[in-house]
Amino acid sequence: MLDNKRILFATGGTGGHINPAIAVADLIRRRFPSAVILFVGTAEKMESRLVPDAGFDFETIDISGFQRSLTAANIKKNMAAALKLMRSSSRAAEIIKKFKPDVAVGFGGYVSGPVIMSAARLGIPTAIHEQNAFPGVTNKILAKRVDAVMLTVQASEKYLTPKNPCIITGLPVRDEIVSANRELSRFELGLDERPLILSTGGSLGARVINERIAALITAKHKDEDCFFLHAYGQYGGWMPDRLREAGVDLDKEKHIILREYISDMHRCLAAADIVVGRSGASSISEIEAAGKASILIPSPNVAENHQYHNAMALVRNGAALMIEEKDLTEERLLSEVNELLKNREKIDELGKKAGEMAIVDSARRILKVIENVAGK
Repeated sequence: MLDNKRILFATGGTGGHINPAIAVADLIRRRFPSAVILFVGTAEKMESRLVPDAGFDFETIDISGFQRSLTAANIKKNMAAALKLMRSSSRAAEIIKKFKPDVAVGFGGYVSGPVIMSAARLGIPTAIHEQNAFPGVTNKILAKRVDAVMLTVQASEKYLTPKNPCIITGLPVRDEIVSANRELSRFELGLDERPLILSTGGSLGARVINERIAALITAKHKDEDCFFLHAYGQYGGWMPDRLREAGVDLDKEKHIILREYISDMHRCLAAADIVVGRSGASSISEIEAAGKASILIPSPNVAENHQYHNAMALVRNGAALMIEEKDLTEERLLSEVNELLKNREKIDELGKKAGEMAIVDSARRILKVIENVAGK
């Protein structure tokens, strides 16, 4: 039980770290109104907005990551990062001593390192959650010290040397993703019986994905054998003009829907037949929860190439197709999409196996772990 317990969450950097932590904190707040919750993050990243907007108290630490390529500029950045890391440990200890948590939980991001390590040194019960199939450096280090290590997928366990056995919890996704109705969603989006290809290059708009999707739409728009719903992101504003120049009439061709962002992902995922996009942990968990066939394109520009490992966890289970970005030619993507569109059974099989990998009660599993750790 977490009645009257003081719970500290350390997380930051990306929505993939922050949103699952907020989902768990929100569940705690609803089940145990007397619990006191504090988040620790950085002032510059997304957590400084998302956490207060969710109604939780928030403290900041100044910390940044290290650059892996050793250029002259990056060496200078790494010296500054090392200085911040030393200072952040002192700041973390200061926050912990002031807040006096009964348990501290790390959900990833650079900030988790000094906060959870300081909590462990001060004798506070600790836990971490690893979102990806290949753990980050911070969690590899913390796993040796914390009381509980929670994993999204079993595949990441072999890279860790935890003090106690790892616990598979999955990664929390929004309830609306799980409960969205396909028929209603397709009606609301104005779709007919033709398959929907849902694609996105992320909130910023990955250039290579936008370019390949533009080529895919150009090659297929006259076939009218499927719907396209593509989110081109913050830096993809050029895409509508590119398509018009290629002869795609976005005003008349109603089977092509372009947006900058997708704010109703639950509806779009429920309506989709094939999902094309990156393989971040949150995206993977949503695809699994919705039980969708997917063509995954891991970003090569992430720590430890973790998106590749995330995608491979599905590929090995026959739950997704993957194209590495270096192999993402216009011809390859067109071929993969056409093969799926001709094979409804394959689409259904991929979606079924993805759904079998989903853990839809993840937040409750994580809550149980936190209760157990706090009880110690």
